[in-house]
Amino acid sequence: MSLFSALDHQHTVAPEGYSRWLIPPAALAVHLCIGQAYATSVYKNSFIAHFDAGQTAIGVIFSIAIVMLGLSAAVCGTWVERNGPRKAMLVSACFWAAGFLVSALGIGTGQLWLVYLGYGVLGGIGLGIGYISPVSTLIKWFPDRPGLATGLAIMGFGGGALIASPASRQLLSLYDPDYNPNISTSVADGHALVLLFLTLGIGYFLIMMFGVANIRVPAPGWRPAGWDPASVKAKPLITTAQVSAANAIRSRSFWLLWIVLFCNVTAGIGILEQASPMIQDFFREDGASAVAVAAAGGFVGVLSLFNMAGRFAWSTTSDLIGRKPIYLIYLGVGMVMYLLLATVGDTAIPLFVLLAGVILSFYGGGFATVPAYLRDLFGTYQVGAIHGRLLTAWSAAGVAGPLIVNGFLDAQGKPGTLTSSAYQPALLTMVGVLAVGFLANLLIRPVPAALHEPADAGTVREKEAAA
Repeated sequence: MSLFSALDHQHTVAPEGYSRWLIPPAALAVHLCIGQAYATSVYKNSFIAHFDAGQTAIGVIFSIAIVMLGLSAAVCGTWVERNGPRKAMLVSACFWAAGFLVSALGIGTGQLWLVYLGYGVLGGIGLGIGYISPVSTLIKWFPDRPGLATGLAIMGFGGGALIASPASRQLLSLYDPDYNPNISTSVADGHALVLLFLTLGIGYFLIMMFGVANIRVPAPGWRPAGWDPASVKAKPLITTAQVSAANAIRSRSFWLLWIVLFCNVTAGIGILEQASPMIQDFFREDGASAVAVAAAGGFVGVLSLFNMAGRFAWSTTSDLIGRKPIYLIYLGVGMVMYLLLATVGDTAIPLFVLLAGVILSFYGGGFATVPAYLRDLFGTYQVGAIHGRLLTAWSAAGVAGPLIVNGFLDAQGKPGTLTSSAYQPALLTMVGVLAVGFLANLLIRPVPAALHEPADAGTVREKEAAA
């Protein structure tokens, strides 16, 4: 069997007795790598100094990557379903690694547009395909616990920065002895940045190959021992029918869920993008902040832990109480958290950290729970492709969230001079955004039978793919 034929869908079908618990580590290998996207702030100042560019010009790199994540997930979702997770994860690894290598060339030659092309476009495509590639496979392996399964993998995306951030700082200090990661004003030279991107590109490719080698899809008709599919029928808002990606986007429920995800992400990313300066500004008196730069950096790490833990804990909880109720918690309690943050968040640092942490746990939980919500509404037939289309909400929120927060802050004053009152208009706006998502979630209903696939369509296609 050749290398390329080994990537085909029919050659990824698991043999009898294959443990389904080997699948989450394979998915985690991919998500931990692409989760590096949340660690770009580590070398942001070094990029600004190296390219002699402004914060906006460097920040565009991340924005392009997130937009390409949503677009590639939407465009390539059906291709991923048709070709299977192994081929999709390999393609993701190639694009993700190529993004680092092209960016290294751009850094070495001083061409910022090559970094836009490399990390932004190529890396963004790798992000999108890699993010959705294991989702439908996990749901098929864990029909009894879809929230737990997707939470195990997607928490890797939230936790990727916990590994990438300290690793990148240590590598930069190794490649540039004059760089001190403990000093906020210290920047690494161009040579160190080139070596960092080469190291990350090669290293992430090798780690992702572990996922490629170990991913499997269940045989047609497989089900967990002791699990009765009839138990699904007893639960509200969970279908036993199948809906294609083309029909899913024709349903009202898809677009209501799009609004739900957009609102939840917009609210969370507004804090995530501004976390470090925000905690310093909230506790600023007479021009000086009670929170040191190093402590603010630690706060960002704490938020990453809440983000990662929320992806697993809340999505697992959704298996017990249902997807619609868990989103009512994300959005409803989230409104209360934002209101408290705006009104009493500056009274004590521990209170501020707790409120922001809960909000970020809802942000992460929303990402991890949405694949299971899609499975409940549309079945497993093309859930990966439907998930890809839904992630365009992430792309839109990745633009809207920072624009809302930064727009209000720019009108309040200059960075380094702001106080907690400057954040109140933005935080109260987020309460309104979450209220819209809360109402949209209440309106979600089962997909009409007219949009369902024929009863045997999904089984027939699975058998054809495995043949």
